[in-house]
Amino acid sequence: MPRYFLEVGYKGTAYHGFQVQQNAPTIQLEVQKALKTLLKEEITLTGSSRTDAGVHALQNFFQFDLDQVLGEKHVYNLNAILPSDICIHSIREVPPTAHCRFDATGRKYQYYIYTHKNPFFKDRGWHYPYKVDFQLLNEAASMLMLHSDFTSFAKRNTQVFTHNCIIYESYWEALEDNQLRYTVRGNRFLRGMVRGLVGTMLKVGRGQITLNDFENIILAKDCSKADFSTPAQGLFLVNVLFK
Repeated sequence: MPRYFLEVGYKGTAYHGFQVQQNAPTIQLEVQKALKTLLKEEITLTGSSRTDAGVHALQNFFQFDLDQVLGEKHVYNLNAILPSDICIHSIREVPPTAHCRFDATGRKYQYYIYTHKNPFFKDRGWHYPYKVDFQLLNEAASMLMLHSDFTSFAKRNTQVFTHNCIIYESYWEALEDNQLRYTVRGNRFLRGMVRGLVGTMLKVGRGQITLNDFENIILAKDCSKADFSTPAQGLFLVNVLFK
């Protein structure tokens, strides 16, 4: 039976995350409903990268098996059915052994903050009206590439076999309109990890903790020492990377 990868993008503001939940709107639920409407049968989707409530994605993936030939017209038809805050970028047939989660070699995230109140950024950034030291932010970001155990930046009750991650890119940029953007790319990420990193690095940027303190938080392997107060709306899953 053919296997398909479904490439999606979404604004996560109205949803309780990526994966189906009991009595809550999610990205997976909306896509499954649209597929059922179009194809006249129940489709079970497997997701590539879970995102939390309120988090956005420029690119994410589902996979499913279906004994039908799908193409560009189905992309158009699905987008006509789906709500305006979810879109299908592509549908492509893949080998039957392909897996959109386990075959992924990396993921890239970005987090946006804006320092001056702006109603147009409300649902896609964190209003953070504090002066930060940009150089210190980037020194903290670079430090992450020297470490691999990120237990301190995984939320409690995260059920994983390892807290080790390889960080390939980690840096802050100053954008127009009083925005800052953090970019991080790695082979994998833990639940809450990017938001924990951002919140804790901003404490470095504000002088509330030192770079040495930041490294000690990494080495402590204790999530109670990191700052997870960073809100969801500034976080974007940018890419899921495959070989």
